[in-house]
Amino acid sequence: MKPQSIILIGMPGAGKSTIGVVLAKELAKDFIDTDVLIQVREKQTLQEIMDASDYLNLRRIEEEVLLETDLPNHVIATGGSAVYGDAGMQHLKTYGPVVFLSVSLNELRRRIHNYESRGIARRPDQSFDDVFAERNRLYREYADIVVECDGLNQAEVIESLRAQLAAL
Repeated sequence: MKPQSIILIGMPGAGKSTIGVVLAKELAKDFIDTDVLIQVREKQTLQEIMDASDYLNLRRIEEEVLLETDLPNHVIATGGSAVYGDAGMQHLKTYGPVVFLSVSLNELRRRIHNYESRGIARRPDQSFDDVFAERNRLYREYADIVVECDGLNQAEVIESLRAQLAAL
């Protein structure tokens, strides 16, 4: 069987990068954060990209970066807005299962204190609640696995994820 990647999706603050690093170590896979790929390519932070243009440009760049990737044996932490680009998501799905780290709106509010400056690709008039509602539907649409993270610590999230991966 060829090596597979695991693609993590979810809202900013869901723990994609944190969980991804630990999972990659446990599964002996490389780890990549696609937000970092964007920042390296553009030589700017996500917020700087949006400040210089707009959220649609950031989403366009994000999809280009996803389509340029060749990540056959990785744990891939995507940006929260990756699900807006169908071509990019379909490309990632060719590498392995997509895992949605589902975190409730209340828990995300507790975790995120820099909503305005975090580089979240959203319309200027969109509240965090609006972004959550819009993206949650897309995350569930693309997900092969959903891990309900509320009330779980990092080890329990990984345990749940690994159990569901084994059942695929």
